[in-house]
Amino acid sequence: MIAKHAGSEPGVVLVTFRLPDSLQADSVHLAGDFNDWDKHSLPLRRTHPGGPWEVTIEVERGRTYHFRYLVDGAVWQNDWDADGYAINPFGGNNSVLRT
Repeated sequence: MIAKHAGSEPGVVLVTFRLPDSLQADSVHLAGDFNDWDKHSLPLRRTHPGGPWEVTIEVERGRTYHFRYLVDGAVWQNDWDADGYAINPFGGNNSVLRT
């Protein structure tokens, strides 16, 4: 699930990325254009033991971002609730976020 809310300043959007509690993983990280595809800077956390994985970030309004989730440092996954999908340079697809 992806939820978008007005940020604390004009031109900013708060975006919450949430993955289901059924995802069996030791770690999940969010990587995309908004963090230069850094595989470690945006970890998702469980909201409570056994609960969904979640992270909230601020991004610029009116932009399009590509992103993916890195599960257990090895498996890239898309978000099926993304605003769209785009082919990436590696022959796969990226999730697309439009703000």
